[in-house]
Amino acid sequence: MFTILVLCTGNSCRSQIAEGYLRHFSGNKAQIFSAGIETHGLNPGAVRTMAQDGIDISAHTSNHIDEYRQLEVDLVLTVCDHAQENCPYFPSQAIRLHCNFPDPAKATGSPEELDAEFRRVRDSIKSYCANLINTYLAS
Repeated sequence: MFTILVLCTGNSCRSQIAEGYLRHFSGNKAQIFSAGIETHGLNPGAVRTMAQDGIDISAHTSNHIDEYRQLEVDLVLTVCDHAQENCPYFPSQAIRLHCNFPDPAKATGSPEELDAEFRRVRDSIKSYCANLINTYLAS
């Protein structure tokens, strides 16, 4: 089965959103995991914004990349520049993709402005993930 690992700095927001959408779009055609070079816990804003789009990520956990060292991975996706630049060597023949998404957890402003930023980033990740699945798992 095709296996995708999504990497971010803290595995709390962007990588969790990507994992949720990749699972949704791939159905039962792929195994999807996410991890961070650190672990920051699941971001409540990510959970909330995904729930608004009908995707429940509330049971996800924040995992460290070391937990997946022995996993046979077909595709590694980094979703922030920091993870791409600081990720320790990951021994794999996997396809490596990178797309830097802004961190909505670092946004400032009113609660409405923060929610809008989470939705904006979520929608960007959603579109990217849909295209990725169509590209690598279309059949």
